[in-house]
Amino acid sequence: MNPEEAALAYPWADAIPSPGTVMTLRPGVHWLRMPLPFALDHINLWLLDDEIEGVRGWTVVDCGVATEATRAAWEQLFDGVFDGRPLLRVIATHYHPDHLGNADWLCRGGARARWQAPLWMSATEYAYGRFLSAGGGDVDGAASVAHIGGQGLQDEGALRMVRARSGKYYPSLVPAVPTGFRRINDGDEIAIGARGGKRIFRILVGSGHSPEHVSLFSGGSLGAETPLLIAGDMVLPRISTNVSVWDIEPEGDPLPRYLHSLDRLLTLPQNTLVLPSHGKPFVGLHTRIAQQHAHHDARLQEVEAACSEPRSAADIVPVLFKRTLDMHQMTFAIGESIAHLHALWHQGRLSRTRDADGVFRFRQA
Repeated sequence: MNPEEAALAYPWADAIPSPGTVMTLRPGVHWLRMPLPFALDHINLWLLDDEIEGVRGWTVVDCGVATEATRAAWEQLFDGVFDGRPLLRVIATHYHPDHLGNADWLCRGGARARWQAPLWMSATEYAYGRFLSAGGGDVDGAASVAHIGGQGLQDEGALRMVRARSGKYYPSLVPAVPTGFRRINDGDEIAIGARGGKRIFRILVGSGHSPEHVSLFSGGSLGAETPLLIAGDMVLPRISTNVSVWDIEPEGDPLPRYLHSLDRLLTLPQNTLVLPSHGKPFVGLHTRIAQQHAHHDARLQEVEAACSEPRSAADIVPVLFKRTLDMHQMTFAIGESIAHLHALWHQGRLSRTRDADGVFRFRQA
């Protein structure tokens, strides 16, 4: 555990649920963990007791990627933990594959089509996911290659990998998205729980990590329970949330938006139990937000200092990331490097030029 982690409280210590099982954290609030085929090897999902129009069942927040291992774990849950009760709704915090991958499959009741449940999402996240799952976007990889090549990453092996997976990568993890959805907006309130024990969850929308990311806050309306936040990827206890500039919005400035979204969460109580998508449930929301501000302030200072001479985003990757990165991680690292450079550039602290070789370079203004 690093010093920043040690400043947070972990009510369940090192206990984690194995795939296909649950840990009950509060009455009606259950923690699932599913595998991911990446260096970040897991995602946390949240299963909530629910009742809609007199039918007892479940609401799930986020879905995992569409792999055999994840679906097998879900089927194990359907056959055991679900106890014959249906899934009543699926809430996806945002469109990224680990959050939306199984949405259509879950809404249709898994391999045996046990039920029909609606998908609840913000409109922008649904649109992104539906578009990309259908094979939209950069089908041949030309835009992605031009984007990262223009940021100084010109290794032919890396560019070949980007070309090979463009138009295929997202649909391989999110093979379908339901053709309809229920829109949720910032400030909406959703009652979730069995009759006589419903929690009111307020929707908090943030951006920076994704366009219209949804988190769910419950103020502890059941007796003396502490408030809880189903945070998605907005607040993570061990790693910093990825904030990147992608080819679809090449002039984007997501980092200030992300930090502003974090500051909105400071209105929630410090003793809020945070249920993150990666890592372990923790208490210490305000502390973690302060840590994230300090982290990005330090990285921005390092990036600005490095730009005493013209630097591309590829030049900045080793400034921000001191470890060896695989190519999957490198694409995110380039995106984060651009995000930090763009934050300084949009503030006027850096200037940007484009060289004859087509690479953007940034220098102290």
